[in-house]
Parts: sequence; structure tokens; C-alpha cells
Amino acid sequence: MGKVTGFLEIDRQTQKYQPASDRIRHFREFVLPMPDQEIGRQAARCMDCGVPFCHGPTGCPVHNQIPDWNDLVYADDWEGAIRNLHSTNNFPEFTGRICPAPCEEACTLNLEDMPVSIKTIEQAIADKAFKLGLVHSQPAKTATGRRVAVIGSGPTGMAAAQQLGRAGHEVHVFERETRPGGLLRYGIPDFKMEKHLIDRRVEQMKGEGVTFFCGVEIGVDKKLEELTAEYDAVLYCGGAERPREAGIPTNGLSGIYDAMPYLVQQNRRVGGENVQSVAWASSEIWAGAKHVVVVGGGDTASDCVGTAFRQGAVKVTQLDIRPQPPKTENKLEVWPYWATKMRVSSSQAEGANREFQVATLEFIGEDGHLTGVKCCEVDDRRKPVPGTEFVIRADLAFIAIGFAGPLERGFMAEAGDKLAKKADNRGNVSVAATDKDYRTSIDKLYAAGDVRRGQSLVVWAIREGRQAAHAIDRDLMGMTTLPL
Repeated sequence: MGKVTGFLEIDRQTQKYQPASDRIRHFREFVLPMPDQEIGRQAARCMDCGVPFCHGPTGCPVHNQIPDWNDLVYADDWEGAIRNLHSTNNFPEFTGRICPAPCEEACTLNLEDMPVSIKTIEQAIADKAFKLGLVHSQPAKTATGRRVAVIGSGPTGMAAAQQLGRAGHEVHVFERETRPGGLLRYGIPDFKMEKHLIDRRVEQMKGEGVTFFCGVEIGVDKKLEELTAEYDAVLYCGGAERPREAGIPTNGLSGIYDAMPYLVQQNRRVGGENVQSVAWASSEIWAGAKHVVVVGGGDTASDCVGTAFRQGAVKVTQLDIRPQPPKTENKLEVWPYWATKMRVSSSQAEGANREFQVATLEFIGEDGHLTGVKCCEVDDRRKPVPGTEFVIRADLAFIAIGFAGPLERGFMAEAGDKLAKKADNRGNVSVAATDKDYRTSIDKLYAAGDVRRGQSLVVWAIREGRQAAHAIDRDLMGMTTLPL
């Protein structure tokens, strides 16, 4: 723990943002770093709570040892803190930026609405470690002679590849896109996480013997049969990219898109890549000088909101079919679990108009192009309320209501008939009975991440990658020293 009486003496502080009027003018990160001295004070607030729910199953999926590295930061031991943090989390600079921080919801001090600023401290540890030169490649001392192929270089694939490389296996990562990172690179906007952070980790992994092959789509450019013949194990980490069907009549209008093509295009634009190479978009999408409507209330919808503002949208309206949640939750009923309460993302705080308990009935337009979104109020059962219909002006609309499993192309098109699926109507890949065994119904093939568990958080993706690496190393070598 930090200071014994720290939680009584020190107020909670979190990172501050650039003003909205400034940050919407660029696509860079806009969080203002907290001084080291204040980071130490915030770490001192971590109390001797007996049972630290923050790093248990209710808090941190990767089981970060949060009280331990809080104490190390309080003691100004940054090297010890990053060593401890890396023992459970391969990429804390990613999670410190884009994780929604269920650990803070599970913090004992959250019973008083003043949890320890865990996410802020985690990012500070990772950034400080790189600044001090404390992060190095850790190549294996001996090679095992075993070869492993990893399909997909998102957080699951990267975590698994790094763990397997450090175990001494020859690891080859195959990525469909032109650069590694998966949806970390192409789905998360740069204003939430700049991509040089991914490049830095890729270089570290290359120093550990991991080889990346980009622009190679398994099932199209290279067949799964070739991989299983050439490698001792193959790990599929393809993600869950198939948009959930909204069932909203589009009436053949232009100007209506799923969220991901829009976000991917902008990330390519910022990265200096070819925007038109986004396979799922037939034209370039731009929100400048337009009235934009975003259908959906999650993180992807929020990312569309922030991107539209930065492109110069006149007005952005976000539609959520759920009722407006309460400002605060009943702690005795919910804590330490993730609570449903009113949350405002940084993108929404930039001026979005949020409509709750509203259903999208259809898109309407003129001369083949979108001009409005017809909506209505819904009751608590999400049934339309007669007589409440209204139209919101829209030149551009994005559907961001989640994902329904992996894309049915490439790998899934080739392996689909042989691959056992979960009975969840999402097409997720089924693996062996226990969470710690990631083998599929195809010999030598393992699956992990969103393609196995469904759309989830980056912390779950990293945990899945680490656990899959543990399972593969154990199966190949008969035992393993890799942590779960």
C-alpha cells in the first residue's frame, strides 16, 4: 500500500484534457500528463483495504497487481513499478489510455465515489519507463525449435506472440493490413491512442525474434492448410469485425455507413495510408460541414462522434435506445461490479447532442441521398411509443451498435465448415471446455480474443493472448513457465 493515511489526506485527481475548442482541431492525444510528484500522491491514496477487488476478477481482467505498483510509485521506484506491471500486462501504455478502467469501479474508495486514479497511474508508469529507458527486448536465451504462426496482430495476437517469442519459439505474425496493430491501429482513433506506441512495441518484439508479415490475408493470400503444415501450432486472433445488423430501412440512400469503415478511413488518413484501400467502404467518407447522426451508445459510437467533430461536422447527434442512466449508482447493490450510470466520454463532451430512449425507425432522403433520420421514443421494454415520431436532420449517419463475430471471409470462409462454432448466433469460434485451453476442433489450431469470446475490451484481449500462449507452450513442450 501507499501512505497509511493517504486516502484520508489526499483528494482524487485525474489527468486533465486540452479544452474541447483546442483538441477538436487535431487528431493527436490531448491528455495533459500529470507531474510525477502528483502521480506519487495519487498512488499514496491506495489503502490497506484487505481484499483488493481492483485486481480480482471483478476489477482487472489481466490481474494487474495494482496495490503493489501503487506502493512502488509512492516509493519513487519506477523500475520496480514497470517490472511489476509488465508481469501481468504486456502493453500497459495501451490499457492506460483506452481501457474503461473497471478496476476503478471495483476500488474500495469508490464506495465514496473517490477511487484511486488507477488508470492515470498505469499510463504514467508505462510512459515513464520508456522515457527512462527501462523497457528493452527480452529475447529467449535458448530456442525451442518449435514454430508458431499467429493470425492477426491486434492486442491478442501481439500479446500471444510476445509471450511465445520469449519462451523461445519461432513466432511469425500474419496481418491482413499493411501495418501491425489490428483495430488498435485502425479502429481506435489517434486522439485516444497515437500509433507510434504500437510501432515502439513492434520494434521491441522484433528484437525478441517475432517476425511480422503484413499484407497477408490467411484464407486468401495463404491457406490455413499451408500454415498447419509448416508450423507446430497456429493461433487465430482475427477479432470480431462483422457489424451487428441494425434492421433499419435505408431506402437505398447514400450517406449511411457502418462505423468501422469510417474510423478505419480516418486512421489511414492520419497515418498517411491509402484511404480508398478500406475494403468495406465504396467511397471516401467525410463529415466536414455536415449534420451527423450516430446510432449507438457505446465506445465505437463515441469514437465516431469525436472523429466527426475533428472533421468539422456542423452538428453531431448520438441516439441511444437505452433509457438515460442515473447520475450515480446504488453502491450497496452494484459495487464492486461495473455500474450502469451516466457517463460522458471526452468526445461526447465536445458538444454532442445525446438522445436517450430513442429508436431509429428509418432513414429518409431526397434524390438518393440521406436528409434525415426518422425516430420515435420507446418505453422501458424498448417498444415504440405511438405518436412520438420525429425527424432529425442528417447528411451523414453511422451505425455503431456493436459487432456480431468474425468476418465471414478469408480464414473463416476457408475453415468455416471444419471449425466448431459457439451456439451464440455470432459465429464465434469454439475452443476446448476450459478457459485455459484454447484448442479448436482443427488439429494444431488455437483461437483467442474477440473471435472466441465476442466483442470485448483490450484488457480481455491481452489476457486471452497471454492465456493462449500459455496453453500453446504447454502443449508443445509438455510444461510451461509462462504466466496465465
